[in-house]
Amino acid sequence: MATAEDSIEVRAGSAPTADPCVLIADDDPVSRYVLERDLTTHGYRVECVADGHQALAAAQHTEAPRLIVLDWMMPGMNGPEICATLRQHRLDDHYQYVLLLSAKSRIDDVVAGLDAGADDYLIKPFDSSELLARLRVGSRMLKLHDDLLAAQELLRFQATHDSLTGIWNRGALMQLAQAEIQRAERNSDAIAFLMIDLDHFKNINDTRGHPVGDLVLKEVARRLSQAVRGYDVVARYGGEEFAVVAAGPVEEQLREYADRLRKLVAASLVDTPRGPVAVTVSIGVAIAAPATGCNLERLVRSADVSLYAAKNQGRNRIALSNLLPAEDVP
Repeated sequence: MATAEDSIEVRAGSAPTADPCVLIADDDPVSRYVLERDLTTHGYRVECVADGHQALAAAQHTEAPRLIVLDWMMPGMNGPEICATLRQHRLDDHYQYVLLLSAKSRIDDVVAGLDAGADDYLIKPFDSSELLARLRVGSRMLKLHDDLLAAQELLRFQATHDSLTGIWNRGALMQLAQAEIQRAERNSDAIAFLMIDLDHFKNINDTRGHPVGDLVLKEVARRLSQAVRGYDVVARYGGEEFAVVAAGPVEEQLREYADRLRKLVAASLVDTPRGPVAVTVSIGVAIAAPATGCNLERLVRSADVSLYAAKNQGRNRIALSNLLPAEDVP
């Protein structure tokens, strides 16, 4: 246990590198005072509690400190019990670094504390500078943990999103579309797959350059994303093709919805460094009524056929096909 006479010499580089807030749980008021004083001196914000139940409640709060110093013996719950409970219910994106303080020095006690979920262990009486050093280690560990989560999240985003436009990519689209088909069947909704192709996009690339073409693709993606409903799926299917998966209670609603997307894309010119560019799209729509028993492959194939029909009919229009029940398909 730290004593009132203990003090911590200020050293360069002793400031925390991660979360500057520490939760201290200790039933000894003198120890709490000394710990709070010394940690505050070194730039930490400190929250103090006096028993195990308070410690657990404070540690499980949505904005709880991520650095925790627990005394082993406390009323209500002891330190290892709190550690075990925190590890059992912890969230992966909010790891907490727990340091146990105890007068117990036997190896089996140390092992028991670490097995309960503590990250580190400090035997009383201890030098306060050692506590600070261990907290700095904890801060570095939390930063590494956060950096790893951020890297994993970036990889997940890159795996499911188109790198140019930032919307869903084709692989993610197919997974989400399958889920939407199942949801539509449960709700007895019709479902539509919209295959959307930019008209004369090659001409834009040839006359204005590929950077302008990229700007057009990004703007079309933005317009589609803003136009669709929050629960619809919009993705870049590939090249200059986009796709939208939408469900609705009636087929007519989906037909009007597809034409509204077409009009919104063409409503205004796209500003580019090479001058404004007019953009239109052709949309092939495949609609499956409730209880059609459609599958994703049929829906996509039918939308693709409809898209070619829209282009053959003059572009900047929609063409539709309705899927027959599976048993009626030749």
